[in-house]
Amino acid sequence: MSALLLSAQAHESTQFEEVVETVQVRRKVGRPRLRPRRIGADKAYHAQRIRHWLRAHGIGAVIPARGERGKHRRGRPLDYDRCRYRGRNVIERSIGFLKECRSLATRFEKLAVHYLGLVDLAIIERYLRLLAPEAVPT
Repeated sequence: MSALLLSAQAHESTQFEEVVETVQVRRKVGRPRLRPRRIGADKAYHAQRIRHWLRAHGIGAVIPARGERGKHRRGRPLDYDRCRYRGRNVIERSIGFLKECRSLATRFEKLAVHYLGLVDLAIIERYLRLLAPEAVPT
């Protein structure tokens, strides 16, 4: 999992490549793979720039087309795996959990470094709850 802090005016898809470069995926068996096989994202990431970058790096895109853009265009029609796209709700639930953390939602920290530290701490807390639910106090 990786986190990147942006200014309030910037759209998150502008930093897509930078975030994916920081993610490392390790396989249990065989050769280690540093990049994921597929990336699932919502319609906001439907951009030709992102799709070209993913194709150049050998990563499959599970990104639905925005509105009518995928239907009326030249070339190969855009398609995505609907079954794999349903798994994206795990990401949405994780973001929902982070929004429940009061210090993250209100952003009391003035420095970005401190705020990212709180995000990392909240992610660690979430992992600990998943690994040992009875050991972590609420």
